[in-house]
Amino acid sequence: MRIKKKFVLREIAGEYVLVPVGEAARELNGIVTVNELGAFLWNLLQEEQTEQTLLNAVLDAYAVEEERARQDIRGFLQLLRDNHLMD
Repeated sequence: MRIKKKFVLREIAGEYVLVPVGEAARELNGIVTVNELGAFLWNLLQEEQTEQTLLNAVLDAYAVEEERARQDIRGFLQLLRDNHLMD
């Protein structure tokens, strides 16, 4: 899985937002706000990833229990799906 190239991640006033660009900017009104973990995952998803590779990266980067990381990743992936941000 990977994200669509129709959005870019920006940090604005300490907040991370996903902003539509190009044709997507005309189709969508608004932006999607994500937290630090969401920004981390978004950057990883610039390249093809599996849920397991995302989990491994989160466990390496953050002091978090595996089950909590797995839940957070699934929640973020669902946010991307719900907003049509993933291929």
